[in-house]
Amino acid sequence: MEVPNLTNTPIPEKKPTLLSLPLIIVFVVLAITSGFWLSRFFPNLTTKNGSISTGSSDQTALSTDDISSSDQLQIGKLYGDTIKTFSDSATGTIEKGSINGEGTHILNREGGLTQRASLTSSTVDLDLFVGKKVEVKGQTNSSTKTGWLLDVGSIKILE
Repeated sequence: MEVPNLTNTPIPEKKPTLLSLPLIIVFVVLAITSGFWLSRFFPNLTTKNGSISTGSSDQTALSTDDISSSDQLQIGKLYGDTIKTFSDSATGTIEKGSINGEGTHILNREGGLTQRASLTSSTVDLDLFVGKKVEVKGQTNSSTKTGWLLDVGSIKILE
């Protein structure tokens, strides 16, 4: 015998859901964690124009870590970070010192004292290039003590 429904409201059926809130949270945490660790294991992979670069460049680049003296430097070679594209560049002769306490080196450019730039670098050992005419590329930093403070990313010996 069948039991009659004594209420007038129908019992709603539970719809199955594909994704629940705990599953979404687990997925997001796994995605963030794997992205973080992949960036630590493969730091030189960069996306450029939709393709993945492994850090190689068309330009010939040499690291200053393996060079012990400025005698081993070659004219026309590019030293430093060649993967990044730097927005600022300048040409001149490098000397040791700072301008008003800013920078570790000075780039003497044509035009006299008003055209000098203070240089810093975490990628290139600027001491190797003292007294040489170079083209430096890098990022301009703000300074109240000097006219131009440039963080050098790459350097090319001209003479």
